[in-house]
Amino acid sequence: MQDANVYLNLLSERGKKGLPVKRVYRQLYNRNLYLAAYGKIYRNKGAMTKGVTEETPDAMSLEKIDTIINALRYERYQWKPARRVYIPRKDGKKRPLGLPVWSDKLLAEVIRLMLEAYFEPRFSPHSHGFRPGRGCHTALQEIQQEWRGSVWFIEGDISKCFERLPHDLLVATLREHFQDERFIRLIEQLLEAGYLEDWKMNRTLSGVPQGSVLSPILSNILLDKLDHYVTETLIPQYTSGCKRRINPAYRRLVWRAHDLHKRGKSKEAEELRQQFQQLPALDPADPTFRRLRYCRYADDFLLSFIGTKAEAEQIKAAIGTFLREELRLDLSETKTLITHARSEAARFLGYEVTTLHNDHKRTMTKRGTKCRSINGKIGFRVPRDVLQAKCQPYLKNGKTIHRMELINESDYTIVSLYQTIYRGIVNYYQLAYNLSTLQRLKYVMEQSLTKTLARKHQCHVNRMYQRYRADLVVKGTTYKGLRVVVLRGEKPPLIANWGGIPLKWNSHATPVDQPAQHVWASRSELEKRLLAQNCELCGATSQTDKIEVHHIRALKDLEKYPGREKPAWVKHMAARRRKTLVLCRTCHMAIQYGHPTRQQESLLRNRSLPKQE
Repeated sequence: MQDANVYLNLLSERGKKGLPVKRVYRQLYNRNLYLAAYGKIYRNKGAMTKGVTEETPDAMSLEKIDTIINALRYERYQWKPARRVYIPRKDGKKRPLGLPVWSDKLLAEVIRLMLEAYFEPRFSPHSHGFRPGRGCHTALQEIQQEWRGSVWFIEGDISKCFERLPHDLLVATLREHFQDERFIRLIEQLLEAGYLEDWKMNRTLSGVPQGSVLSPILSNILLDKLDHYVTETLIPQYTSGCKRRINPAYRRLVWRAHDLHKRGKSKEAEELRQQFQQLPALDPADPTFRRLRYCRYADDFLLSFIGTKAEAEQIKAAIGTFLREELRLDLSETKTLITHARSEAARFLGYEVTTLHNDHKRTMTKRGTKCRSINGKIGFRVPRDVLQAKCQPYLKNGKTIHRMELINESDYTIVSLYQTIYRGIVNYYQLAYNLSTLQRLKYVMEQSLTKTLARKHQCHVNRMYQRYRADLVVKGTTYKGLRVVVLRGEKPPLIANWGGIPLKWNSHATPVDQPAQHVWASRSELEKRLLAQNCELCGATSQTDKIEVHHIRALKDLEKYPGREKPAWVKHMAARRRKTLVLCRTCHMAIQYGHPTRQQESLLRNRSLPKQE
C-alpha cells in the first residue's frame, strides 16, 4: 500500500508546481490502487446495482483485479456501455443516469484517485462542488464571510453542462498535463463507450459519462478554465479602490450634530443623530470603488458585484461569450439572472441569498456606543417554495396524511426514518436566519408520523402519543417528542427519537459532502481481510481454494432468515454488522445456492458420529 500512496503524493506535488506527468499508464498495473479504490466504492449505495451485465461487487477477489491489470497491460481492456435509466427532477422532467458494470466502476475509481491527486491542488479555491473537504456549506460560508456590501448578484447556470461538455476540449486539457498517450486514449475510450437504452446501443458524442465516478472530476477539470477566467481576468478588471469614501451627506450631519452637542443643544443634536443614522456612512455610489467576487458549485455559480447594473450586465455578457467561444457551452437564459442584493434575493444551492439592511438593529461596541451592526452583511433564508415542497409528500388536499408504504415496517423503523429526513433538512438549512420557519415542517411531519403509526396499529392518534410521548433532553434543554425503545435482552436497547432537534440559527455550521483526506494512508478493514486470504467461515486459504468476497445490499436483507436457527454466515455478518464476508469459493457457492457450507457439513458430520467411550 505504501507505494500507491507514494505515487499519489508525487502526483499531488507535481500538480502543485504545475509540472506535467509522464508514464502514468503503467501505474494502472499497481494492485494496491485497486484495493484502495475497492475499499472506498464498495460502500456506495448503488454499488450492488447491475449494469449491462450481471457483474457486481459480489465475488470480488484478487484474481479479478489481476484480470483487469492483464487486460490493461496489453491494451485490451474494453469499457462496456452503461445501462441508461432516468430519474425524476424537481421540474417534472427526467435526468439520464448511466449504470456501469462493476469492473468499469473499479477502474474508473482508480483513474479518479490519480486525477484528483494531481488536479486538486490546482483547482480554484472558489470551486466547491465534488471536491474533498468541500461542499455546499463551504461555498455558503465563503459567501457569508467575504461578500459583505454586495449590491448585485449574478446568478449563473450552464445549460445541460454535463451532457454537452466537448470531448475534444477535455482530452486536450488532459493532454496538457499527462504526457502519456495510452492513459489519454483509455479515458477517451471511456468517454465514447456509449450507453444502452431499451437494448439499443447509443453513442456519446459529448458530455461526461452520467453515473460514472469520473464524471465530477472530469467536469471540474474543464470548468476550471471558467474559474481561472473569472479570477484572473474579470475580477482584476472590475475591482478597484481600497475603501469607499465617506458619504458627504452623512459627514455633514455628523459634524452639525457634534457642534450642537458642544453648544449644549442636546435636543437638536439628537434629532440630527436620528437623521444621519438613516443614511449610509460610506458613499454607496463611489465611482472609484468596485468589487467582484465569485463562487461555483458544479455547473451553478454566483457572482457578487459592487458597482452599477450596466457593469453587471457586461460581466454576465463576458461570461456568456467565454463559455460559448472557449468551452462551447451556453448559459441558461431562464436561470441566469441579475438580482438587486438588498431589495431581492438570489437563489443558490437551495438558499435565498440577500444583503441585509436594518437601520434599527444596533449592538453595543467596545467603546460603549451603539452602532448599526447588520447592514451590508450577507443573509441566507429558507425559500418559501422549498418549505412547501418539503411538506408536500405528507399532505393531500391541504391535510396531513399517513404514509401507506411504511405500514409494514416496525415502529422503530418508522420513527427513525422520519427523524432522519427531518434532521437532514434542518442540518442543511442551519445557515438560514429564518430557520424557525421549519417548525411548520416539523408539525406536518409529526402529524403524518403519528397517523402512520395509528394506521399501522388500527387505533387513534392519541393512543400513539400516550404510548410514545417522551421528554428529550438536548444540551440541557428539554423538548417534547416521541421515543420508541426496543429491548434486546442483555444487549443495549434500540432507541428511536422524534424531535429534540433545536431550530437555532448556526452561522458557523460547516458540514461538508466529502472528508478532507483524499489520499488514504492505511488500508481499510475490508482490504486487510481480503489480503489475509482466509475463509472467515471454514478457515480455508488461497492455497486450497479461491478466496472472494460475499456482498449483500443492506443488513436488513439478513432479516429474511427468521427463527433462531439461522445459517452460520448470517449470524456472523449480523454479529459484526458488516455487509461483506470473505469466503472461499466453495462456501460462497453454497451460500448463493442455499446449500450447507463446509462449516455446517462438519458440524452435521460430528453430530452423526457415535460417541467414543
